[in-house]
Parts: sequence; structure tokens; C-alpha cells
Amino acid sequence: MHRRTSVCHLAFGLALPAQLVLAEPTLTARIGDEPLHLRWSEMQPERYSTELALPAGELELGAPDADNTQPLALYRKQPLGKDSAYRFNVPAAGNYRLIADIGEDASLRLLPIKEAEPSEPSIACPVWRGGPVTISVGDVFAEGERVRDAYGGQTTEVRGGRVTLTPAAGSDGLLLLEAVEAPATAAHDWRNATVYFVVTDRFANGDPTNDNSYGRQPDGKNEIGTFHGGDLKGLTGKLDYLAELGVSAVWITAPYEQIHGWVGGGDNGDFRHYGYHGYYALDFTELDANMGSEADLRELMTEAHARGIRVLFDVVMNHPGYSTLADMQTFGFGGLRDGMAQYLPERWADWQPEPYENLHAYHNLVDYQHPDWVRWWGKEWVRAGLGDYDQPPSAVVDPVKGSLSFLPDFKTESDQPVGLPAFLQHKQPTGATAREGYRVRDYLIEWLTDWVREYGVDGFRVDTVKHVEPNAWAELRKAADRARADWSAANPDDPFAGTPFWMVGEVFGHGPETSMYRENGFDALINFAFQTEAAPAASECLTKAEPTYADYARLLAEHPEHNFMSYASSHDTALFFQQTGESLGKQRGLANALLLAPGAVQIFYGDETARPFGPTGSDPFQGTRSSMNWAEQSQPEISELLRHWRVLGQFRARHPAIGAGRHERLPGQPYAFSRTLSDDRVIVVQAGASADQ
Repeated sequence: MHRRTSVCHLAFGLALPAQLVLAEPTLTARIGDEPLHLRWSEMQPERYSTELALPAGELELGAPDADNTQPLALYRKQPLGKDSAYRFNVPAAGNYRLIADIGEDASLRLLPIKEAEPSEPSIACPVWRGGPVTISVGDVFAEGERVRDAYGGQTTEVRGGRVTLTPAAGSDGLLLLEAVEAPATAAHDWRNATVYFVVTDRFANGDPTNDNSYGRQPDGKNEIGTFHGGDLKGLTGKLDYLAELGVSAVWITAPYEQIHGWVGGGDNGDFRHYGYHGYYALDFTELDANMGSEADLRELMTEAHARGIRVLFDVVMNHPGYSTLADMQTFGFGGLRDGMAQYLPERWADWQPEPYENLHAYHNLVDYQHPDWVRWWGKEWVRAGLGDYDQPPSAVVDPVKGSLSFLPDFKTESDQPVGLPAFLQHKQPTGATAREGYRVRDYLIEWLTDWVREYGVDGFRVDTVKHVEPNAWAELRKAADRARADWSAANPDDPFAGTPFWMVGEVFGHGPETSMYRENGFDALINFAFQTEAAPAASECLTKAEPTYADYARLLAEHPEHNFMSYASSHDTALFFQQTGESLGKQRGLANALLLAPGAVQIFYGDETARPFGPTGSDPFQGTRSSMNWAEQSQPEISELLRHWRVLGQFRARHPAIGAGRHERLPGQPYAFSRTLSDDRVIVVQAGASADQ
């Protein structure tokens, strides 16, 4: 049968005058000669989506006059520009979601929603009114096999291919079924990892004597961007807490030395912003004193490994930290404008703005064209808008060589040998040593992988991946693998000696789809889509999670080496608890949706205890990094929430099949699915929330 081809043209107008952020995508669409009106909805800043009802045939997305039309794969992000053009063969009539990112790395992604016919009614969450639940187990459990509900502890025997159990009180109607004879411990699989992300400074204070290192001080106000006292010793003291959550890896913010001083925080300069989060590096070879000592780091690694917990460092190769008044004074780089020294106190870091000024006003004192900026990183190392340095373009124009948030941009692309930056040549202490023939990226790679070689760091969470050349990441990975082998040889008795290094990347806006990043050393990428596209509905009931679960499991099955790490809260986006209006019920539902998801998952510290959004000033993300709410865990409702997360986390930890296994929805009601991986078998049932909830 001959089927008429339908062609849809989307013309892109993506000019960015004066590098302004667009209000929404400026796209036009046409099917044949008929215009298609796109109604965009904002998913998050600089990300929009629209739904398309498409007939079967050939779909073309892009500028009609583009010279080369490229094939478009579902789920995969493609660059979006005025000359972009893609072609996709629509196999059958259906609904699709088109997602456009219009920020500094504009991209396009096409996702199927559902088949157009027959239309499905909206998914309603069932209500459980108590009483037993009977479920067909198919071939997951054998006839006569003893099965346990991991949530309530009940056991029963498979009879006639079925089991009957009553969900435990407070379980949200969940049954977490496993074989009674299942192994007590399971082999580690990164596709089933539960990664706990901590902003170390905001987590637990194990040594108050290091709270004001390098002269850092609290501001006595809301402490939005100051150091709060968390450190490595405090984290070590909470490892049992993490183990009880079923955590298999802890991702810590970069512990190496950060800028000593502060910069004006937020658009309005209304708070002092220190490098408490680890993204403002000063010296990659030294521990930041606020984080603790080398002995503290060794103890963390030893104790974490003893509990089966791996440790990931957050690392940055795109940029160092800003210059600050404190560091200018300490290290003697840069200079002041003529006559401005009189306005500075003895300790420059103690400068205060006048009542009519904000904290950005200290820039008025600094001469950014002073010749002594050569004493800082130097033009061979970074692009920066000062002195004789090369001026960086906007990251919108050049994502690799551009400056993010006006930060200096490392010249990681350069093949020119360089010496040590001037300030590091005289800094004490430092482990930085000049190397003959080293390029900028060679130094950075050595400095970062030395933490692996010396302490046994198990992996990296890599920041700002799309802003550094892919080959630099490939070189980092090869060096990290060598460092891991060296550490394993020197520490043969460590539980993780001989295990491979793991690297997960942050490509802002990336979803669960495959991409070219794996070719450059990454085992996984962070899945930004789960927070916005799955978690809100899936946290209501698992029935609404089914499309996401099926899709994620399919991706993993079709691409055995592929992985992604899903999250619902982040330091760079939002807290799920904040987004739901501080609903404890939704936070319980999040435990179900996230911890039962295929692929690696990330808990952001306090997801399990409904950590509230904190003071944020004129920077909307600072509030996501509030101090851990330890005191609130004594409250009955928070204690019960934590218990729920622990049950789900331990169940996931025991069963690699949850993250890495084959997913199958079981027929009938209530909603149930199985996950199987070799001999590991589980069934999850959700009869529904209690009628009185």
C-alpha cells in the first residue's frame, strides 16, 4: 500500500542579539503547505516543550533551506541552530513531545508520548482500603517457593502461580517481594547504584576548629553563601546513616582548596559568596582546610570502603574560582585603582559596602588592567576579562572557550607547554610542581587523578562536561584508570582494590538517552529529565511511573554499556520538597518513584528527611543548599518518612535487578511489575495509598 508522506518543516530563528536569553523558542512549523501552530510550555528556565500529533510518514525538523538534513533518533539530543535540519520516519500515527533548550547549548529532542489510537484514559491512582492483595507472579517465582515482603516482613508460599499478602501499615500499599532464600548481599552494579550527593559543608560538622579557615567568617545574617562548618570528619561520622539508606556511593563536593575570600552573591550582591560548594578552586593539590586534614580524608575512605560505600569526588576542569580581595592580598596578584587603598581595612576581606552600595561594589576598588594580574593564573592558563589575558567569548557563542558566569576559563584546548601559574610558584603549602612539556590540561589531569592514586577515590562526578573538549575528558579517564591501578597495587587489602574507576558527567539538560559522551570516558550521565518529566507524576503512584520505567529499562537493555543517573532534587535546579509545596506525602512517593527506577539514582542530601529550602537572596539556587535538618528527624512525621526511604533503599541495595534488570509489567490489578537479572528476581506491587491518607 502506498502511504502519502507527510513532511513537517520547522524553521529556526535563533539569532541572539547582544547574547540575550530568548523568552521562548522562536520556531515555526509546517506540514505540507499548512502551518502548524506550536504552543510552548516552559518546563524550566530555558527549556520548553510542545506536543505534536503526527501522522505516519517522514517528519522533517529544521530550516527548510538547510543544505544537509541529518537523521533524527528518538530521545537523542541534537544541536539546534538556524541551519539545523533533521529527518525522522514516523512509523505510525502518534503523539510526540518536542523539547527545545534555548540556553547556551541549544538543542532539540523528540520523544514519543503514546500512540494516537486507541486513546488512553488519564491514569488514576488507586486507593487501597486495607485487606489482602493477591498477585500473579508469572514465572518470576516458582510454585511452592517462599516469598517475603521486604516492607512488612511477612512471608508466604507461591500457590497456583499466585501469592496473597496484606501490605504493611504505612507502606503506601507497597509489597516488595523477594525470594526468602535470596542472597544476603548482592554484587555491585553501577546501573543499580544509589548515589548520595552531599554538599559537604552543609552536611555534618565533625571538627568546629576548622570552621573559619583562611580567615573566613560568618556574616551574622542569613549565612546564605558562607561556610556552615560541615567537613570530612562529620561525613565519616554519618556513614552508618548512609549505609542504613542503602547508599552504595557518596558524591562529595570538591574537597580541594577553594578561593579563600568571597565575591558578591546573587544578582543584587546581597550576600557574601564563598566557595563552600567546591566549584571555585584555588589549588587542586591541597585539601581545603575547612574540609579537614589528609588524615580525615584517609579515614573517610577507609571507613566508607569498609561499609561497601564508594566515594566520588566532584571535579572541575572548565574553570578555577574568581579572584577575591582576600586572595589578592594574600598572594600579591592584581592591583587596586589609584587612591582606592584608603577605602580598604587592614584585612581586605573585611571590606564593607556603604549603605548605598551592595557587595558587588568592591569591584570599583580593583584595577582589572593592572600589570600584576600576571601573578595570578596568567594568560597562558586562562581566558579572563583582565590585564593582558585573552578575553573569553560568551558561552552562548562558544560553549568550550566561553566563560560561565564570568569565571576564568581554563585553556584546556591548548597544546602549548606552560609552567606553573605565578601564584602557585610561591604558595605554601602546595603540591603543584612544574613539569617539562606539560599543557594546561596535563596539569589539571595530574592534579585531579593524584587524589585517586593517593587516597583511592572511586570515581568522579564531572562538572560542566559540555564546556570542555571531549578529548580532554578521554585523557582524564585514561589517567584516572592508571591511577586507580596504582592505588589498587599499593592497597591490595582494601575491599575495593582492583575494582574499576567510575565517571559520571553533568551535561546540563541531558536526559537518559545515549550520546557520544561515552566514547570520551564517561560511564554515565546525569539524567535531568527525571526531575521534570517523571518525578511529579510518578511520586503520586507507581502506576504513573510505568511509562518512564519501561522506557528506561528498554534503553538499558538495548544498550548494555549505557547508564544514566536520575535525580529529583539538585543544587543547581530545585528541591523536590520545595516544588511540591512541602508535601510529605509526595516526598514519600518520591522514595518509591526514585529508588525503584531503572538505572543509577541520586539522592540529594535531605531528600529522605524533607530538608527545607533555605535562605536564598537574589540567587534562586542557594536555598537548595541549606544545612542538613538533623534536628527535625526527632519529629514523628520526619522519622516515619526516613524509615520509609530506608526500607526502599535497603531493598534496592539487595537487588541489582531493580536498577539493571529486565522490566515487565504484570497483568491484572493492582499495579505490579517484575525486575529480573540472572538469578535476582523481585516483584513490586502497589495496591494504592490508604483511604485515610
